[in-house]
Amino acid sequence: MKVLLAQPRGFCAGVVRAVEIVELALKKFGPPVYVRHEIVHNKRVVDDLRAKGAVFVDEVSDIPKGAITVFSAHGVSRKVVSDAGLRGLEVLDATCPLVARVHTEGQRYAMDGFEVVLIGHAGHAEVEGTLGQIDGKVHLVGNVADVATLKVTDPDKLAYVTQTTLSVDDTRDIIAALRARFPAIHGPDVKDICYATQNRQHAMRELAEKSDVILVLGAKNSSNSNRLRDLGEDMGVPSYLIDDAGGLESAWLAGKKTVGITAGASAPEALVDELIAKLRTLADIQVEPLDGVTENIHFKLPKQLKEIAAAAAQ
Repeated sequence: MKVLLAQPRGFCAGVVRAVEIVELALKKFGPPVYVRHEIVHNKRVVDDLRAKGAVFVDEVSDIPKGAITVFSAHGVSRKVVSDAGLRGLEVLDATCPLVARVHTEGQRYAMDGFEVVLIGHAGHAEVEGTLGQIDGKVHLVGNVADVATLKVTDPDKLAYVTQTTLSVDDTRDIIAALRARFPAIHGPDVKDICYATQNRQHAMRELAEKSDVILVLGAKNSSNSNRLRDLGEDMGVPSYLIDDAGGLESAWLAGKKTVGITAGASAPEALVDELIAKLRTLADIQVEPLDGVTENIHFKLPKQLKEIAAAAAQ
């Protein structure tokens, strides 16, 4: 059986930065370091950091006053920032810079008197943070059908931003529907979809063209991982989202000659290695990495951690 590996796959620069922030904070300040919500949506990553002394909490009210605190890569609302300040927490903000850019765009539109449409999935951590960062009226739409029921005050003063981890295709359809109904709407086409999401979706398309079945490593609550699975299904290839090798069902491989593997942006490469090892116990496999984009993006760390990061690099 041939096993094809998508390129790129797994950790993006925003996830690398977020995980590094927690690890460096533990080195500099010692445990415990408190993290509001999962630093990224992946159980393996969270469990590894918890073993090192990170404490994951639902809200800043669960954090002792004055404690070292990390905000997750998904971003937080202004209220969370304010509540952290009231508790005297020393905050290290691991918000992905691309998510922060969406916050800035939405704030700029709101300051200019626009109502803002946020394209995203209700309840997702990134969406909750973005909604809480933009003053004024914000409308959340999750699909094309939502556009038809949208009620705005002034169609000529309307703009949109998007959740960074959506499907490029879904976002394009929603943007087209918005522009058809509100021709004067302002917005960035699909540029708010982050580079890592776009690269992984493009790699998924290539993988689907060559695979009989696809295994996507990622958490069930990971938006970008779910979109990868959906994309494979949309292209007519049975695609399964699994947390790790333990989620693999051998029945999925019956009669399949080529298995594709990819991983969401918050899934570590160790999960890919473990899945390949599991496949070796089930069949004689030949592993073949596909060609694809090599990502060399690096995001700056918070200033509180630059000194220890430099020392660790020596």
